[in-house]
Amino acid sequence: MSRPLPERLKALQQAVELSRGRSSDDVVDRAAAAVKRADQRVAFSGNHTVVALAGATGSGKSTSFNAISGTEFAPTGVRRPTTSQAMAVGWGSELPGDLLDWLDVPRQHLVPARRSAFENLVLLDLPDHDSTEAEHRMTVDRLLPLVDMLIWVVDPQKYADAALHDRYLKPLAGYAGVMVVVLNQSDRLRPDELTQAMTDLRALLDAEGLGQARLMAMSALTGTGVPELREVLARAVADKKTVSARIAADVGEAAKALAGELGDSTPTLDRRLRAPLVDALADAAGVPIVVEGVRDAWKLRGGQATGWPFVTWVSRLRPDPLRALRLDQKRGELAPTVVSRTSLPGASAVQRARLDRGLRELVDAAAAGLPRGWAAAVRDAARGRESVLLDRLDTAIAGADLQLDRGTAGWAVVRALQWVLMGAVLAGLLWTLFMMFAPAMGLMGMPTVYWWGWPAQFVLLAVGVVAGLVLAGVSRLAVSIAARAKANRADRTLHEAIAEVTDSELLAPVQDELDRHRRAVEAVQRAA
Repeated sequence: MSRPLPERLKALQQAVELSRGRSSDDVVDRAAAAVKRADQRVAFSGNHTVVALAGATGSGKSTSFNAISGTEFAPTGVRRPTTSQAMAVGWGSELPGDLLDWLDVPRQHLVPARRSAFENLVLLDLPDHDSTEAEHRMTVDRLLPLVDMLIWVVDPQKYADAALHDRYLKPLAGYAGVMVVVLNQSDRLRPDELTQAMTDLRALLDAEGLGQARLMAMSALTGTGVPELREVLARAVADKKTVSARIAADVGEAAKALAGELGDSTPTLDRRLRAPLVDALADAAGVPIVVEGVRDAWKLRGGQATGWPFVTWVSRLRPDPLRALRLDQKRGELAPTVVSRTSLPGASAVQRARLDRGLRELVDAAAAGLPRGWAAAVRDAARGRESVLLDRLDTAIAGADLQLDRGTAGWAVVRALQWVLMGAVLAGLLWTLFMMFAPAMGLMGMPTVYWWGWPAQFVLLAVGVVAGLVLAGVSRLAVSIAARAKANRADRTLHEAIAEVTDSELLAPVQDELDRHRRAVEAVQRAA
């Protein structure tokens, strides 16, 4: 069931807005013009019905105009063309001035009529569509889209003329419901010839998609068929549906043209391409370097915190991997914190090539089956943020919480134990030195204390050294295991950050464009 005309007009307007810049400008402009014409036509004397008589030179169009209108306003004669300007005859108490101004018809005549079958009818006599005067043809082309109903007057000699059918009738097939084709000068044909001509013309119209167009025979000279044509016009005025029928045909034709620019369906974004694209972006952004830096930094800092104090000072001469990447600006802390920027190296040519390949695969899959303009819009959406993409990725890496400030509580315990053991080593060493040099210095010696059968100072020294080294070795192993875990966690965290940038900067714009195409398709379907 067809939707109400206002709803179809609104849908067509939406389709125009959505298709702008993606579908053919000519098609979109024609659809926009159809919406504008509809609004203007309803605003300008919507109670009137505008019917235009169009025809070729010598078809008897002006004579037909006079016969239908019952006037002699249209000039007739041997000179061709006889109609140099469009002329209007209106029936009623007054002419619809705003409507005729919009139509830009300078020659106007009023036929006073109240309660007439033609009341509120405006009949136009157009110049010949095949006139040698370009201005005449331009007037015909300008007015044909504006009138509510078309009556094509043809003659027995030129009813199959290619200029008429190819330039006007075929392109206007969508308006067959508001079109009448009149074979004039029927008085010149024998009955069998008239039957044959009507049969041929009907077949020709049907073949051109004008099956709904009414076909009539008439002789404007003798009056044959004129009452029947006047009755057709009277019914068109009475049912007051001609205006809406013409607007509906306009909307349908515009929607059909837009549909041809949209393709059959909207492709879906293949989410399976997200993972390889994220990997390519992560590689180009330097995630592997950061992950390696996290592992090395954890080992370095863990070793400094839990190693044997007598040798850990050497490790402090080594540069911190994360600080070298500006991923830890708080140098006084053992654990890095969240920062804003990095100093990662730029993407290499190989990394950029991999990234370009991933983007190309994404775009090709997303644009598959789309018309050229829409496919270009999808590509532009994917590439539109490419210039700032790596900067956004760098910011995402810098802002990612690598959680290296967690899991370090055990380091403080081990460090405290190491300092206790270092104190034992120093105590044992000083005690031993005192016992060795005290007599020589004339000092009173200390009694020898034994622990487990060994001198206490030796026990302190030996236990401090051995336990410190063992604790450092065990801690080193634990730190290495934790470093791998931290690196894996950092890799996941950074990939999640890269994925968010991928979604916001690449996938979301592409999906927005696909959603726009889908909405355009739906709008055209509602307008059709």
